[in-house]
Amino acid sequence: MKTNLRAVILANGIPPDGATARRWLRTGDWLICADGGARAALSLGLKPEAVIGDLDSLDETHQAQLKAMGCRLIVYPIAKDWTDLELALKLAVEEGAAEIIVLGALGGRLDQELANVLLLLLPELEGIPTHIVDERQEMFVTRGEATIAGHAGDMVSLIPLGGDVTGIITEGLLYPLKAEPLLSGPARGISNVMTGDAARVMVKRGALLVVHSQA
Repeated sequence: MKTNLRAVILANGIPPDGATARRWLRTGDWLICADGGARAALSLGLKPEAVIGDLDSLDETHQAQLKAMGCRLIVYPIAKDWTDLELALKLAVEEGAAEIIVLGALGGRLDQELANVLLLLLPELEGIPTHIVDERQEMFVTRGEATIAGHAGDMVSLIPLGGDVTGIITEGLLYPLKAEPLLSGPARGISNVMTGDAARVMVKRGALLVVHSQA
């Protein structure tokens, strides 16, 4: 197990462009691909440390290329109880990840996209900052206090996951919450706006999805 590991996972949704990949990947990051995410990695000239899943999205040529690069292939049967991204997240935790960034988890099939977002509620991820990102937005779940770094005019949406969220206090947003709830169902927390370069969200109880979109 590695310590203070920053893991970047490349999933099999709409792949990031080169600029987005360079923005989020740092020297020393541990790159994991969830099955077909490895195709995107290869097209971007990236070397994954590991590829995990049933590998049904990778043909023999891709698999041979990955093996030749020294990439570890962790193969599961097609009939399984976990998605490939879920397996990649669990692997990152097992390897000692202190932070996880997920690219390529959005777009494509709506059911897969929703399931990917809900994976942020995995018990294994509690206490490990985990962000799903793409070219213009990032999202994460907070159960306590979180700071959002951005710019005035950026959009921030707050969405309760898994039930009502109570005692929410916000700072640096145009429409503040003052120890108020957001209920599961109504869309009250959508499309708030940052008033400066940082905003804060504090939660008393529940899991709150924070979606930050660049202006």
